[in-house]
Amino acid sequence: AQRAISTEAVSTLGFPYSVSPTFLSHNQHQTLEGAIDEIDKIKNKADDARLDLVVYISMAFGNPYGDPWDVNEVVEAVGLLESSDIKMISLADTVGMAGPEQIREVVAAVLAKYDYLEIGVHLHSRRDQAADKVLAAYDAGCRRFDSALGGLGGCPFAQDQLVGNIPTEKVLEALKQRNAPLPPLKPLDTLLKISAEIGARYTASSAAD
Repeated sequence: AQRAISTEAVSTLGFPYSVSPTFLSHNQHQTLEGAIDEIDKIKNKADDARLDLVVYISMAFGNPYGDPWDVNEVVEAVGLLESSDIKMISLADTVGMAGPEQIREVVAAVLAKYDYLEIGVHLHSRRDQAADKVLAAYDAGCRRFDSALGGLGGCPFAQDQLVGNIPTEKVLEALKQRNAPLPPLKPLDTLLKISAEIGARYTASSAAD
C-alpha cells in the first residue's frame, strides 16, 4: 500500500479479502483475522493519504476448494467490513464459477441490507457469457463494475483458461442495452488496439516459456 501511495499516481487502493480461508492462505498467506487486521492498517494509510479504499470479497460467489459458502456468509462479510469503516466493497467471482442467477441472488441480498454502501462487482467470465453476468448484477441493483480493456488479466486459480477479466467494451455494450446512464466516454479504439498488442506480446512470451 505504501509503495502505491508513494507513486502519487493512484486515487484508489484495493485489498483482496475473502470468505474462503483457503483462498486467503493460497493468495496472500493470511487468515481471515489477519486479513481484517491488514485492512485496518491499509485503511489508516489510505485515509492519511486521502485516497479511497476498495475491498474485494474474493470467492463471493463460491469457491473450488470445498470451503463452506452461502449467501448469508457474504452478507455477514460485508457487515464485518462495514464495521472497519469500509464504504466501497466489490463482490468478486474470482474463478468465474457463478452464473447470472447466482450473481443476481448475491448482489440483491447484499444490497437489501447495505444499499447505502458502494457495492460493486468484479466478475470473471468467458467472453460469450460476460454480458449476461453484467446484466444480472445490474438488474439486481449494482451500479459499479470492474473491467479490463480487452479483457486482459484474470486469476491464476481459475481452472478454465478461457475465464478472465470482463472486457470494458463488453460491460459498456451490456449497460447500453439497459439504457444505463454512463459518464462521458472517450473513444476506446486506440486503447483497445494497445491492449490487443500487449495481450499478443504476453501470449507470445508465455508460449516461448
